[in-house]
Amino acid sequence: MTSTADASSNYRGLRAELETLTTEAFRPELAEIDQLATLEIAKIMNGEDATVPTAVAAQLPLIAATIDDIADRMSRGGRLIYTGAGTAGRLGVLDASECPPTFNTDPSEVVGLIAGGPTAMITSIEGAEDSKELAAQDLSGLGLTPDDTVVGISASGRTPYAVGAVEHARARGALTIGLSCNADSPLAAAADHGLEVVVGPELLTGSTRLKAGTAQKLVLNMLSTITMIRLGKTYGNLMVDVRASNEKLRARSRRIVALATGASDEEIEQALTATDGEVKNAILTILGGVDGPTAAHLLDESKGHLRAALAAAPH
Repeated sequence: MTSTADASSNYRGLRAELETLTTEAFRPELAEIDQLATLEIAKIMNGEDATVPTAVAAQLPLIAATIDDIADRMSRGGRLIYTGAGTAGRLGVLDASECPPTFNTDPSEVVGLIAGGPTAMITSIEGAEDSKELAAQDLSGLGLTPDDTVVGISASGRTPYAVGAVEHARARGALTIGLSCNADSPLAAAADHGLEVVVGPELLTGSTRLKAGTAQKLVLNMLSTITMIRLGKTYGNLMVDVRASNEKLRARSRRIVALATGASDEEIEQALTATDGEVKNAILTILGGVDGPTAAHLLDESKGHLRAALAAAPH
């Protein structure tokens, strides 16, 4: 049982650690921000947000190398797995959940794990972030392989859940990435790739859902989107693997085929009918002059890369 003295000592140690973090720094020049007009506060906040892309830009070479490693593993059947607590965990789950409708991935291919489980998406379960063991337990259920990639997300770069996830995954041969907003973080040190996007102190002291959260969102957008581009999930800047699961997406599917081919509405409808609504296949039937089954075969042979399938199509 932890004594009051031990608990007090632990809190003092944690407080001292937090005081060394850029993301937790106090900004005396903003100490009276609550006295300003709403427009002035909005202008300050907007100015703060404008600095985030520059911080991300400083990490682009590392981000690009990371993406190439992820894509290499995913091309062999590996998965992309995000792990984090609180805001960081929610951002990971958000990015993972948007991949199936955008890129027609199976939900098991890009996975988001948040400390405390699905309930933590809408209810704060902050204590869950303190357990490395919980991260290992959550990942154990996925049966990690060396082709998998595990991304630990933590603004501070010290969250035990994120660090524990990376340590567990690396011990099992998976590729590991540590995404944080402080330099020289334990998370980066534990990972194969440490992405440290240092955005500086927050408008509200320690509120890392602000600039740090924005930075993490921007980087996660890059990790998933550019990986999917590398995997052939797009044709140019068109989402040719989009899953038409509602009316808006069905309309978008037809527009994508039209933009890619310049075909008439009648031709597009015939192509989509012949390919069971698969946008990429429909484009291939029109541009490659092949039938539905041949399009499916060519895409299978090219591992889903439409440009390669078009090159292989008999003209």
